[in-house]
Amino acid sequence: MTRIINALSDVSQNYDALFVDLWGCVHNGVTAIPSAVAALQVYRKAGGTVILVTNSPRPRAGVTKQLVHFGVPEDAYDAIATSGDSARSAMYRSVVGTQVWHYGPVTDSRFFDPLDILENPVEINRVPLAEATGIVCTGPFDAQADPDTWRPDLEIALARGLKLLCANPDIVVDRGDVREWCAGAVAKLYTEMGGESLYFGKPHAPIYDLARRRLHSLGNDIPDSSILAIGDGILTDVKGAVDEQIDSLFITGGLAAAETKTVTQPDEQALANYLEKEKCDPTFTIGHLR
Repeated sequence: MTRIINALSDVSQNYDALFVDLWGCVHNGVTAIPSAVAALQVYRKAGGTVILVTNSPRPRAGVTKQLVHFGVPEDAYDAIATSGDSARSAMYRSVVGTQVWHYGPVTDSRFFDPLDILENPVEINRVPLAEATGIVCTGPFDAQADPDTWRPDLEIALARGLKLLCANPDIVVDRGDVREWCAGAVAKLYTEMGGESLYFGKPHAPIYDLARRRLHSLGNDIPDSSILAIGDGILTDVKGAVDEQIDSLFITGGLAAAETKTVTQPDEQALANYLEKEKCDPTFTIGHLR
């Protein structure tokens, strides 16, 4: 059974690196969460390394810019691994062909910027659905629209046998007080319809491999046993950590705040019921990162 802790410092001395989720943990989609920022700054000052591991479909340069906008200071982290970068690497290796239909808002167009770190990347062309060899999904066109509005395009894609590359496996996020659909919801629906969806963010292995490479690039050879993964997604952050055999710290005050009756800390019985329902057991649990 998970252990409820009062602060990151209760356990952080046992870990040399953190893999930290962003949305719902370090910021709320609008602004930084001060207690989380302070906890990460203290951890780094004590010698720990922080890798931000996010299911954002954006390249890490875009996430860095977003963090500045939200007020997350540079001294709160060491490096960033995004599902966008992991998915882009796969796209430029032609996992869904070279003629792709972009299912997502125009604000995600930087996803298609050249990726020079790959050897011999393919040339990707964005084309209409009728001409596509595959789909690249960075999110719904309208993050608050009824999912039934997604079906017509997905039915066409399904009839053509197209694979869907999902750049963000999250189902929903909370932007402040507003809940929004993510690319993972589109991919889930497409799979339920009979299509094939390819995932590159949490809880799937490629983004953890990328996070380890980011860690190694800093000159740190840290075993998984000395890494703590932190996040508010029980089926993304926690499940991914469990699958990778990495210890986890579940933040209940994010996506599962209502289910766990979290104000400052989760209600113990509500937490137990939620974890039993989701069939997932994090190493540690806390209401908010602090």
